[in-house]
Amino acid sequence: MDIYGIITVYLESGKNGVLATVVKTTGSTPRGVGTKMFVGEDGKTFGTIGGGRVEAEAHKEALALLDKGGIKILSLYTETQRTEKRDMSCGGDLEILLEPVTARHLDVYREIERFRKNREKGFVITRFRDNILSKTLINTDLRDVGDRQGPEIVQLFEDFIHEKKPTVKDGILIDPLRVIFPLYLFGAGHVSQSVARVAKIVDFEVTVIDDREEFANRERFPDADIIIVWDFHETLSCLEFTGNEFVVIVTRSHESDAAVLRWAVRQSARYIGMIGSTMKVKTILGHMREDGFDEKILEKIHAPIGISIDAETPQEIAISIVAELIRVRAKL
Repeated sequence: MDIYGIITVYLESGKNGVLATVVKTTGSTPRGVGTKMFVGEDGKTFGTIGGGRVEAEAHKEALALLDKGGIKILSLYTETQRTEKRDMSCGGDLEILLEPVTARHLDVYREIERFRKNREKGFVITRFRDNILSKTLINTDLRDVGDRQGPEIVQLFEDFIHEKKPTVKDGILIDPLRVIFPLYLFGAGHVSQSVARVAKIVDFEVTVIDDREEFANRERFPDADIIIVWDFHETLSCLEFTGNEFVVIVTRSHESDAAVLRWAVRQSARYIGMIGSTMKVKTILGHMREDGFDEKILEKIHAPIGISIDAETPQEIAISIVAELIRVRAKL
C-alpha cells in the first residue's frame, strides 16, 4: 500500500498524522521534489525522504507539529563529504513541507485512491504559501475534490498539466498521480515469488496465476493483490484487458509459456515478457511465425525477459525483470 492508501486507513480509523514532502532542493540531495514520508500520530513512518539525519529531524518536527498544529517549512542541509585531493563537497539544501493530515481532507485522499485504482489521470494541488494550507485533487477536465481553488491556481495547473514530475511554484505543489498498473504473473515458481515481491514495492498491482495451489497461495505470495488458482487456459478466457496491463510469463513448462504468450499478444497489453533461453524463445516465436502471427506484434515481446545484468539466481532474475517493467512504465 502506498502513502496515500496508508493515510486513508489512518484517517478512516480516526487517527491523524503529518505528511512530509520535499518542496525544494539545491545541490546534491538524497531525494527529489515531491518525495514524501508520512508520520502517524503513533510515531510510525511510511515512505522515505532520504534517511539519516534528514529523516530523523523531519520525524521529530512532525511529531512536534501534531501538538502545535499549522504547517511548517523545515530547512535542512545534507551531510557534507569532502575529497582529499580537491576542495569539493557532496551536500545540498532542501526544504520539507510538514502539513497536518486530518479528517478535513479525507475525501481528497479517498478520491486519490479511486483515481489510482481506476487509472485516471489526476493532480494533487497543495497550496502552502503564506502559512495557508489547501489541498485539492483535480483531473484534466478541471473536476475537483477538496478545497476550492481560485483562478490563479487553476491557471497554474493548466500551465503544468503535461508535467510528469512534481512541480513547485510560488508556494504551490502540483503533484501528478502515479497510475497503478496491473501486473499479471503467469506461474508461481521461485522467480515469480521474487518478481511479485519486488514489483509490489514499486507500486504494481500484482496478480499471480497458477494451477497449483501448493505454489499459488498466500503463504508464498503474501504481497500479491490477487492469487488465482485455476487452469491457465480457463483463466485466459476470463481476463479482460484495458490496455494498461503488464504480463510476465514464467510458467513451469514451455507449452504453458507458449499458450499464454499466444493469448497475450492478442491483447492490448503495455508489456509482454517471457522467460527462457535464446533457443526456447527462437523456437516458440518461430512456430508463431509459421502460424501467421504478424512480425510487428512479435517484435513487441520482451524475450528473453529482463534487462541484461548477468542475473543467475531467481532473486537476481526478478530484479532484472522488474527493472525492465519500470523502464517501460516510465515511458508511458
